[in-house]
Amino acid sequence: MTTRVVIVRHGQSSYNALKMIQGRCDESVLTEQGRADALKVGQALSKLNFNAFYASPLQRAKLTAETIQNCLNNPPTLVPHDLLMEIDLPLWEKLKKEDVQTKFAEDYRCWKDTPHQFKMLLSTTEGDKEHFPVLALYQQAQQFWQEIITKHQGGTILIVAHNGINRCLIMSALGIPPERYHSIQQTNCNINVLNFTGGFGEAVQLESLNQTTHLGIPLPLPRSAKNMVRVLLVRHGETEWNRVSRFQGSRDVPLNENGKEQGRKAAEFLKNTELTFAVSSPMLRPKETAEIILENHPEIFLELQPDLCEIGHGLWEGKLEPEIEEEFPDLLRQWREQPEAVQMPEGENLQQVWDRAIACWNDIIQVQSEEAAKQPQTGIIVAHDAINKVILCYLLGLQPKNFWNIKQGNGAVSVIDYPKGTAGYPVLQAINLTTHLSGGVIDRTAAGAL
Repeated sequence: MTTRVVIVRHGQSSYNALKMIQGRCDESVLTEQGRADALKVGQALSKLNFNAFYASPLQRAKLTAETIQNCLNNPPTLVPHDLLMEIDLPLWEKLKKEDVQTKFAEDYRCWKDTPHQFKMLLSTTEGDKEHFPVLALYQQAQQFWQEIITKHQGGTILIVAHNGINRCLIMSALGIPPERYHSIQQTNCNINVLNFTGGFGEAVQLESLNQTTHLGIPLPLPRSAKNMVRVLLVRHGETEWNRVSRFQGSRDVPLNENGKEQGRKAAEFLKNTELTFAVSSPMLRPKETAEIILENHPEIFLELQPDLCEIGHGLWEGKLEPEIEEEFPDLLRQWREQPEAVQMPEGENLQQVWDRAIACWNDIIQVQSEEAAKQPQTGIIVAHDAINKVILCYLLGLQPKNFWNIKQGNGAVSVIDYPKGTAGYPVLQAINLTTHLSGGVIDRTAAGAL
């Protein structure tokens, strides 16, 4: 029984506009833009039915939540919850970010490079005490899930909170380690969607991360443009085998008419994005999707990389799921529950796919990072469901066992930034954007076989 959770960050606040540290300080209020964007979120969510609604009690989140609530049909009662409070940074609150970087230079580097090790030494009546803000926030998020998720099994929950706690809610649900705290972007008034299959600790799917199209921002804005590499990771459009849930794998199945239309919509979505490179799997379905996108960028050469080909399903290819279940019942069940342990009969295992896809990805990033030393680079990489999932798992610090935690819709776009090239962790700006396909915040693409 799936429980859907929609997570929203509050609108722009006065401290956001002034680039000041907020933390748990409750002086910051919504700006005019923050209020207008909160209304846009409410309009984007107005067609969804929610069974529960939780928000941080801090006023910038609470007013955002109340604005959204006024747009919903039959909204549930808004419940303030202290476990949705923002990260606690008592020594930095009310300071400008640039002043923190100067006054606490070494601590700030630790905060940015190794956030899980970052600590503040706080004076208390019992003496000095070490406070680890990110680790404490991560535990706070876990506690929230443990308390809330089982109360609303099978329902839809709406949460409005803050940048830091939203990151930790997503990370703790998926098992992303705290050291990746800065690898997840949360834009003001964004929308994220998680699907819980059971209670906290059971499988969770990240359906989408950091949607901003409803704000008039097709792709989240980069943190930095200097020496940056931005990759738009795209899954190919729908094939007829996707539509009927027939396993494709290494079979070279072309796009169907809906898939071509998805390619055209992705092309329109990315039309105004200046591209400097393009890479695709050589198989028909991603290659055709890439070629449709590049019709708006005729000057860009399409590089084909065989290591981005879809997982080889071996004897499963060409079969429908019921046929596989009849012939390989135990293996199919294991594929659903422990994908990392499955060796496809006469095909590949997930580790083999992981190894070749990640090696290919890193080679591409290395080459583009060298180019970015001269000018920022932005490109598309068009591949497959399994390929994109293992790449995103890798970038989030997950493992092959987390394969099913990531959703990739046909024609979906994910946005990955490397602000420092290969010198630091990438920033997952957005995952599985499909609003350009359906117009709504929920992924409506086919849920067919790989």
